[in-house]
Amino acid sequence: MSKKKSQKQIRREKLRAEKARKKWLSYGALGLLVVAFVAFIVTRPPKAPPLDEARLASNPSIGLATAKVTVTEFGDFGCHACQSWHNLGIKEAISEKYGDDVQFVWKDFPVITPQSPKAAEAGQCAFDQGMFWEYHDLLYENAPAIGVDELKQYAAELGLDTALFDLCLDSGQNKEKAALSEREARQLALPGTPAFLVNGQKVIGPSSFEALSTAIDAVLATE
Repeated sequence: MSKKKSQKQIRREKLRAEKARKKWLSYGALGLLVVAFVAFIVTRPPKAPPLDEARLASNPSIGLATAKVTVTEFGDFGCHACQSWHNLGIKEAISEKYGDDVQFVWKDFPVITPQSPKAAEAGQCAFDQGMFWEYHDLLYENAPAIGVDELKQYAAELGLDTALFDLCLDSGQNKEKAALSEREARQLALPGTPAFLVNGQKVIGPSSFEALSTAIDAVLATE
């Protein structure tokens, strides 16, 4: 009899041990879920507030808002042709020739490389800190290195508020701004980058100094 009781006790103890093991396993699984959830909350990109209409309408520019002629460039930081156009110094030559009569405006058309959309956002983040053109120049100096790590590094090199810049970039704060300019470029059926408008009219053919000058002179002749 005592032997049978001993076997029952053994079975009960095994059963209790198995229940305890399953219980602790379930606690462990729950703990892992909690840890994973907390890690997700901590590491996920911050959510940016939507941009207001004034910010969506604002664009980087050089020159007076009252200029007689506005030259709008739709560009891409991953575009080799855009980089070449920049390196030729055509924008500076136009500004030197026409002075206050011409204003340059930049709009994003980030379609050339997979990194282009994020680079466009980065340029807008620099614009938020009043240093778009410095950032623009540095990107073209270092192209095609426009990965997220490089984009953040360039901000640091220029002395931007890196915490603010990184938050802007990681949160996608200016994603809608870049996308808005891209939609405009597509609605205009622009053939690629760089593409230019002179007072809203597309410049036909290569965007050389001569082509832009001809378009600008045509506008000024009607003033």
